[in-house]
Order: sequence, then structure tokens, then C-alpha cells
Amino acid sequence: MREQIKTLPAVTVTIAAANILVWIFLEAAGSTYDSEFMTAWGAAYTPYILENGEWWRLLSCTFLHFGAEHLLNNMFIFVLTGMRLEKFLGKLPFVLLYLFSGFAGSALSFAMDLKAGEIVVSAGASGAVFGVLGGLTAAAVCNHGKVEGLTLKGLFIMLALNLYNGFTTAGVDNWGHIGGFAGGFLLCLIFCLMGIYRKD
Repeated sequence: MREQIKTLPAVTVTIAAANILVWIFLEAAGSTYDSEFMTAWGAAYTPYILENGEWWRLLSCTFLHFGAEHLLNNMFIFVLTGMRLEKFLGKLPFVLLYLFSGFAGSALSFAMDLKAGEIVVSAGASGAVFGVLGGLTAAAVCNHGKVEGLTLKGLFIMLALNLYNGFTTAGVDNWGHIGGFAGGFLLCLIFCLMGIYRKD
């Protein structure tokens, strides 16, 4: 029993719980479907970031979700993938990868919105979730095509299905997904090259 407790993916559980608790708090205080309300609580909004210098929104927005379905979809995928990457990398590198991926996804989304001249309110952990998927892909590349029970082929299929769903569903921030995946892949690759991962 003690051994099982030691091997629990504590960071994954904590991050998922934080996202859920934030959603419950916001839903109790207002409506998470309300863009103006979500902006007031830290969602990414181009004019505030660019004109007011509120760059922190590129990270705070990754802990906000538009409704229960948005939250549950992200957390379901995150827990399934995060527990594996946390086990491979260890707690601190995993935390850094999650946060960096979320920021990278938001930053690319922000840059593409500027380029397109679009003004949107963005929120969600999907950039960070795609970053975890990118991290697992990098880990598999560096670990003979497998990582924590997942193969490189399986990861590519998972990535393709998630990207397809994003591009065929209205209102999905695909640039955030791509930026998050790239950020997670790059940082995990760096960790692997530095030898920062669990060795069997």
C-alpha cells in the first residue's frame, strides 16, 4: 500500500485538481461560458496583452475552461498522458514542461491572432495537454520508440486524431495545440539529451 502511494502521479493529480477547483470556483462566481467574465478572471485577450502588457494571461488562461465539457475533455486526456510522462521525467521536469507548453501554445495562438487581425478570448489547458503529448513523443524518440507502454506509432495516431478533431470542430484553438506540442516536444528532448529522466 505504501509503495502504491509513493508511485501515484502526484503532480498530474494536483494539476488536474487545480484545473477542476478553478472551474468550480468560477462557475460558482459566474458563468464559464461568459467571455467577458472569463476575461476578467485571466483568459487571454489580445488587446489586454498587447496594450496593457498583461503577458501573464498567456499562462493564467491555461487554467481556465469554457464549460464542463471543455474541462473534462482536457483533463481526461491530460491524466491519461500526464501520469506516464510524469513517471518518465520526474516531478519537477514534468511541472516545467506542463507550464512551458501551456505558455508556448498561448504565445503561438496570440501571435497568429495578431497576424490574422483577430480579437478573441482564449482559455483552456489544451496547449499544455498537447505539450504533454509532445513530451511523450520526444521521450519515445529517445527511448527506442516506446515510453511507458506507448509506442511512437500509437502516439502519432493519438496526435493525428486530436489534431483532426481540432481542425473539424468550430472554436478550437489549433495554433495553441501546435505551439503546445512543439514546446513540449522540444523541452522533453532537451531533458532527454541532458539525461533528466527515469532510467530503468
